[in-house]
Amino acid sequence: MTFTATPFAHLELPTLKPEKNLWSTWLSRGLSAALLIAIVLQLGQINTAQLHDTLPENLWFLPVLLALYFALPVADWIIFRRLWMLPVSGFFILLAKRIGNEVLISYSGEVYFYLWARKRTELSSAPFGAIKDVNILSALAANLIALLLLCVTYPFVSQLHLGAYTDASVLSAAIFLILSFVVLFFSRRVFTLERPELWWIFGVHIIRLSAGTLLCALLWYIILPGPHFGFWLVLSMIRLLVGRLPFLPNKEALFAVIAVFLVGQDSAVSTLITLTATAMLALHFIVAAMLGGGALFSRYHGMLPEKARA
Repeated sequence: MTFTATPFAHLELPTLKPEKNLWSTWLSRGLSAALLIAIVLQLGQINTAQLHDTLPENLWFLPVLLALYFALPVADWIIFRRLWMLPVSGFFILLAKRIGNEVLISYSGEVYFYLWARKRTELSSAPFGAIKDVNILSALAANLIALLLLCVTYPFVSQLHLGAYTDASVLSAAIFLILSFVVLFFSRRVFTLERPELWWIFGVHIIRLSAGTLLCALLWYIILPGPHFGFWLVLSMIRLLVGRLPFLPNKEALFAVIAVFLVGQDSAVSTLITLTATAMLALHFIVAAMLGGGALFSRYHGMLPEKARA
């Protein structure tokens, strides 16, 4: 298959020595196995009867949920398509990367993606630098969106019943987000890609995160339109911040716990947040099963004689 050259495809990065050991192959397989086990264990804790009872009657929630789920891998594919001329098949690897990051621990999916990319020198001779830059820019974009949302939704923060600590909590969050941009002062030492590429990637992340935040708030508003839309934006902002916490498994479930703590155990809102986390986990399982089945079929099909394939 032939790919058209892109403006960033000429970028010269430090070369990567060919991998001669089998450790990367076994590590990649180990991550895949751990991912499947983690999903199965977490699905075993789901109360299917309760989930069925809480499913909304408004079916518009389904396309919004799917758009929210696929926003990240689509944006990643657009970025790496332009950087590496990533083929369409690379989208499925990006799906596995997302599932690994959210079900196992953060950056486990990045390790899996890196191991996959370094075996394909036709994509990039130095995948680590690009993956590193994309992740740093994703974090900075998320912090910027969260900071802007913090300013816009401040009037609705009082609905979360933070009490006398509302102002202190908002100020602490704002300071934390602003300090994350200190890394820009050391950009020449931190980043590998050139400035035009960095700005383009940052713009893609801004669009993706803005769309994801609005889609999440819209999803909840469709299912439970009672509270003001600004209230859903506040919770969506908190979900965005929780998603940036490093080295934590199943951040959707963690966000559900935090949301229950903020809005109250008996609130319909807490049930809705838990439903969203469960739906995301179910989508992880469905996508992982499809990816695993597709990989097994491809491997089996490749082992067949040419006449048998025909």
